[in-house]
Amino acid sequence: MKVLAISSSPRKNGNSDLLCDQFLKGAAQMGHATEKIRLAGLDIHPCMACCGCGETHSCVQKDGMTEVLEKVIAADVIVLAVPVYFYSMAAQMKLFIDRCFSRYTQIKNKQFYFIVTAADPQHSAADETIAGLRGFLRCLPGAEEKGIIYGTGAWDKGDALRHPAYEKAFEMGKTIKA
Repeated sequence: MKVLAISSSPRKNGNSDLLCDQFLKGAAQMGHATEKIRLAGLDIHPCMACCGCGETHSCVQKDGMTEVLEKVIAADVIVLAVPVYFYSMAAQMKLFIDRCFSRYTQIKNKQFYFIVTAADPQHSAADETIAGLRGFLRCLPGAEEKGIIYGTGAWDKGDALRHPAYEKAFEMGKTIKA
């Protein structure tokens, strides 16, 4: 299986990014091909709502999202890793989701895993973020939510290294099945 992780942490090695790496290590151990895309390192512009993609299914903007969408469409499994900021998803993930508009009908029959981190220790701190991710999946043909890793209570960079979610992410990566 091709496993693609979309890491939306603005910090390299931030908590959601670290859990993302652990998930991919578990998947790789089981023989899956893995890749991670860090959105923060890409030049991706917001959707202009111009609907120029309506007939061509190709965004009029030629930026970092063009290659990302090709990889998303080619993947079997997609991991969406996102920090929770002010009880909502980080802007980088929302930008990614919005820019999928031009080809969302081609992002079909995928398995999805969510990784969320938040300073608040309660899982409910991620409710709005999870709702947003699930809303995205509702628009994708045949999308299947397979699991969630909660890295709640992780505030400082590196807190995830000592969090129970660190091992859970690795173990969940090992559960991927065709």
